[in-house]
Amino acid sequence: MTGKVVLVTGANAGIGRETSLALARMGATVVMAARNPAKGADAVAYVNHRSDSGRAVPGRLDLASFASIRSFAAWFLDEFDRLDVLINNAGLIVDSRSETEDGFEEMFGVNHLGHFLLTDLLRDRLVASAPSRVVVVSSLAHRVAVRGLHRHDLQAERRFHGFSTYARSKLANLLFARELARQLDGTGVTVNAVHPGSVNSHFGGEGDSGLIGPLISTFGRYLLISPTKGARASVLMASSSAPRIATATGGYFPKGHRRPPSRRARNVAAGEWLWAESRRLVESVS
Repeated sequence: MTGKVVLVTGANAGIGRETSLALARMGATVVMAARNPAKGADAVAYVNHRSDSGRAVPGRLDLASFASIRSFAAWFLDEFDRLDVLINNAGLIVDSRSETEDGFEEMFGVNHLGHFLLTDLLRDRLVASAPSRVVVVSSLAHRVAVRGLHRHDLQAERRFHGFSTYARSKLANLLFARELARQLDGTGVTVNAVHPGSVNSHFGGEGDSGLIGPLISTFGRYLLISPTKGARASVLMASSSAPRIATATGGYFPKGHRRPPSRRARNVAAGEWLWAESRRLVESVS
């Protein structure tokens, strides 16, 4: 990874921080994007110290704010002349409905829509840097969304249930990854989704996570894998030169092994619809 530039969202803790550490140790320059500047700075110091490389740099990015996303993308494009790997890692789960700065349901807004906009703003740089890669962190939870996306209630205004709404945002991640892979076919940019496993991290620990945060904090160390192990799937997809990884695109890799996602996640028409709707929603915010 020497000479390569990697961008990791949600890099201040958990899988994002450990992914950043592993890639910095491999020689990559890692832009560690985080919402909270102080936590981001602490994470960068942690990675630079433990990798003994000084290759991690901070980036301020709030995926719940289109203004922040656009500002961050402009800064990144000005600071770096290439982007070899984009890891859309950040995510959250909450128990009660809340909205982003731009008025979208928070899990849909952060887990999907924010990454949709960020990737779109950086798309030309990815193509110009090819061969390059996009890694989308999804979840096995996408299978819970057995009825697919709620097209007439995408923002869960009529009916909100924490885990079900989260599952639909993870389904959106997979549909996005597969549609982006289709659009970028032939450009040298590969796009794949991963499921890292059930990880004991700060996931669900910020914002109004109701019972989820305390449950993870109390029982996570006994039932869940470590963030270091959870990061392996993203690190593999970002760095491996093995043909099954390096040339793969449009795939879903639970814990590093390619498997078919749910039938709903393989629906090409649903992916096209979500792309068009996401574009409309982004453009509706001035």
